[in-house]
Amino acid sequence: MQVSIRRRALLGAGLAAGALPRGLRAADKPIRIGVLTDMTGAYAANTGPGSVLGAQMAVEDFMRAHPGVKAEVVQADLQLKPDVALAIAADWYDNKGVDVVTDVPLSSAAFAVSDLAKQKDKVAIFTGGASADITGARCGPNHLHWVYDTWSMPHGVVDASVKEGADSWFFITADYAFGHSLQKDAASFVTAAGGKVLGQALAPFPGTTDFSSFLVQAKASGAKAVGLANGGNDTVNCIKQAAEFGIMKGGQKVAGLIFLIHDVHGVGLASAQGVLLTEPFYWNLNDGTREFSKRFAARFNGVVPGSVHAGQYSGVMHYLKCATAMGVDKAIASGRAAIQQMKATPTGDPLFGKGKVRLDGRVIHDMYLFEVKSPAQSNEAWDYYTLRRTIPADQAFRPLDQGNCALVRS
Repeated sequence: MQVSIRRRALLGAGLAAGALPRGLRAADKPIRIGVLTDMTGAYAANTGPGSVLGAQMAVEDFMRAHPGVKAEVVQADLQLKPDVALAIAADWYDNKGVDVVTDVPLSSAAFAVSDLAKQKDKVAIFTGGASADITGARCGPNHLHWVYDTWSMPHGVVDASVKEGADSWFFITADYAFGHSLQKDAASFVTAAGGKVLGQALAPFPGTTDFSSFLVQAKASGAKAVGLANGGNDTVNCIKQAAEFGIMKGGQKVAGLIFLIHDVHGVGLASAQGVLLTEPFYWNLNDGTREFSKRFAARFNGVVPGSVHAGQYSGVMHYLKCATAMGVDKAIASGRAAIQQMKATPTGDPLFGKGKVRLDGRVIHDMYLFEVKSPAQSNEAWDYYTLRRTIPADQAFRPLDQGNCALVRS
């Protein structure tokens, strides 16, 4: 099912022109948004074609409301390789007229692209990359971090799990920047809540599909909770194989620290029921999310948007609003100036509600603790979550003074 989801999209580029008031007249050069995503790999269902569609819908909706603004979307597959991602982004910035790079669902690639955006004075908006270091030690004046990160996602899940008695943990961790960051943050929440970390197993990334040896270690550890510090297909495979090994039936809780709706779909409710997870967006949360999701699914063969897809819409829309407000020519000329405008302008849309962009580039908004429904509780397609708790924006993300961001220190 994951393969079929990731390939369902209507891709393309929007382009329109018209007149604006003199103060808002767009440059002749269109704003070009580059979606650098995972089209075929482990994160394709959660990002990939859906990320391209989310950006495309933002461009179309904005140009419909502002017919004098010209914008278009281009796309590329980073192949989950930092060097490939960097080469594409450099070519886009230098030769293809791309002003904004978005998505980048690989933290090591996001680090490299953020440095490049600073060097070229362009804009990067990360929606798929998850490491909290993107706005921590690796923060910068030319990039923002939307949707979620490795601090916000495990925070609610670990806190709730420990309170329910899961006070000893073993981690299965993707062996690269994202996995290490996710385990580090999750482990800090475990110990802060009075729990213990009993061990870890590092799984090579990408390319691991058989997690049996790591699950055997987790089972032998006797930990009450097995934390999956991975994502996408890796999380799906871990949960499926954990069920086959009888880990849940044996009394151990399996916690997907970044477990998104398309991952739940890939696992199936029979295996995923009862799992706690955190997301910043759910298609069936309110009237605004339902309206957007209906339009999205109509163009995506009935598949609803996930958090990253919604984040693409939200992030691109905020950039276009701010670029128009400051003057498109100025926004294109200086990515740093555009980022400053985005930080000075409150965020707000039907998908994520009201929020803001902090000094470190972290976009903050409410997060939600959900429980996965059982098959009997699900009443329609993609009806997968029961809302357990809303985590307010000021509690959902790492405190500003704890990220070691130079922009904050200065």
